[in-house]
Amino acid sequence: MSERSERPSATATFTPRPGAAPFPRMVLAQASMEARLLVRNGEQLLLALVIPLIALVGGVTGALALDLDLGRAPIDVLAPGVLALAVMSTAFASLAIATGFERRYGLIKRLGASPLPRSGLLLGKVGALLLVEVAQMVVIGGVAVAMGWEPDPGGWPGVLAVVLAGTFAFASLGLLMAGTLRAEATLAAANLVYLLLLAGGAVVLPVSAYGGFGAVVGWLPSGALGESLRQATLDGAFPVTGLLVLLGWGMLGTVLTARTFRWE
Repeated sequence: MSERSERPSATATFTPRPGAAPFPRMVLAQASMEARLLVRNGEQLLLALVIPLIALVGGVTGALALDLDLGRAPIDVLAPGVLALAVMSTAFASLAIATGFERRYGLIKRLGASPLPRSGLLLGKVGALLLVEVAQMVVIGGVAVAMGWEPDPGGWPGVLAVVLAGTFAFASLGLLMAGTLRAEATLAAANLVYLLLLAGGAVVLPVSAYGGFGAVVGWLPSGALGESLRQATLDGAFPVTGLLVLLGWGMLGTVLTARTFRWE
């Protein structure tokens, strides 16, 4: 008998498991892919990190040079505002622009036919935003601390709640814009709204810097986000009013997006 015939025959030890992966695993995979695509895009990286860092360094340097009276040290007032700007950059402008062009190229329509349900696709996008925002907080917060920022340690629960609520509010509004406008219109509108809120939305500067108009901008999602982060980091407070404003904007944006979003 030959040596080959004496060997035991190999038998298959695996069992096919047809079907989709568990829903949480699909959402996590989608979020990971969305985050990688976001950080590889130069324009999105500019919005996510470069502009907020320029606003932080330039704002603090300018405030010190002009001897502006902000009530506190400039870095303590401007650092939470720049973190709010970073959230707005990623959750609103970057998400709206990316989703608008995904609709234009038919990517969302094709993903909608995959085992990942449409709710999972949206959750994956939000998960990617949170991953990018963690990186933003580490980088921008690290630069701010190096410049002398000393946030109140008792305010971190409020900071976490505000960032999550702000992401919810701006992501819903970004998807609302991306799901109703053409890609080119979304690009122009998202950048325009971003610049308007940056200049006059009480994001970086406190509402007190806007005089009588501050009572109005405080109810905008930008003003609520910026003021809430300042309250949490300056005084260690838990900003209930600001959170309610952000959640209100988030629910409004979600309802309108669910009714108007077009997948192609």
